[in-house]
Amino acid sequence: MTEQSDTPHGSSPLQAQVREAEEALIKLGAFDPGLAATLARVLGVVASEAARTPRFARALGKALAPPESQTTPRSAERPRRSRRAPGVIEPFTVFAESGEAGLRSRLGELDLEQLRDIISEHGMDHDRLAMKWKDPQRVIDRIVERVESRTTKGAAFRGRPEQSTTPHGEAGDPKAEDPPA
Repeated sequence: MTEQSDTPHGSSPLQAQVREAEEALIKLGAFDPGLAATLARVLGVVASEAARTPRFARALGKALAPPESQTTPRSAERPRRSRRAPGVIEPFTVFAESGEAGLRSRLGELDLEQLRDIISEHGMDHDRLAMKWKDPQRVIDRIVERVESRTTKGAAFRGRPEQSTTPHGEAGDPKAEDPPA
């Protein structure tokens, strides 16, 4: 006789894979019947839905495809726009180290295109106007405003007394109401 295989004559590779999956589920069932039953139900539902809905089958195929095949078609479908150069300074770091005056001073040393690079890199053109401005001072004002806004965002929840907006002696500061001893 000829060489015997695990699959009978006429069986497809798919049928062999289904049998392998079935055997693996049966082996798992010996150790963890609940997990094996859950996996079998999930696989059954997914396979049924993929057979019923071509759109779901395509989405499932894309999700299960190796990462290399996912990135190549996507870049061919939608080329990325060219980006501006990264900003020459990190405005948040400068603001943290030397405050608003230091940030304004450093920004004043830059030309309009370098300022626009900072705006672009940090997404500071929320109204899509700043990249059109011709006045560098106006662009500097936008950068400072956005840096201050993002830096102080959520400060009320951080619980830092040095950033408190309540002056001493007002409600919420019990020590300020006590006379000195």
